[in-house]
Amino acid sequence: MAHSRQGQLYRDSRWICIQVEQQLNRCLAPKGITAVQANILLYILRQGGRGVSLTDIHRTFGYSMATLSSMAKRLREKGYIRAERCRGDERCHLLLGTEKGLRLREELEEAISAAEKRLFCGFSPEELTALGDLQEKLMRNLAAFEEKRQKEEQ
Repeated sequence: MAHSRQGQLYRDSRWICIQVEQQLNRCLAPKGITAVQANILLYILRQGGRGVSLTDIHRTFGYSMATLSSMAKRLREKGYIRAERCRGDERCHLLLGTEKGLRLREELEEAISAAEKRLFCGFSPEELTALGDLQEKLMRNLAAFEEKRQKEEQ
């Protein structure tokens, strides 16, 4: 019985992730940006003028470097970010927001905030805390699973 419940929880979690992304994509479509692009752009913009590397974004979000590279290219083509070489390391590039990206920031934050309000409508603060605690536990389990996998590869 527990095994089938775990399977259902896995499927439900996957479905929720897909649906949330699709809803955000629909909200952001008029702005010509996807939910994933918006989250990456906001992360870059929130770094201030320091800039951020693709490796930093990879560590934060878990997207593959290939995915991030193509996403950064699209954000550059749209004029939302620019890349600068790191001082002292010609191979490294830092991503920084542009004026166009900064102008879009408030609209993106409002759209995401509105979607979050709809998504969590009806949840009490205690329920949100409990959900957050359970998600953190799942993320710790996933991190331990990944760490074990990496040790086995070595």
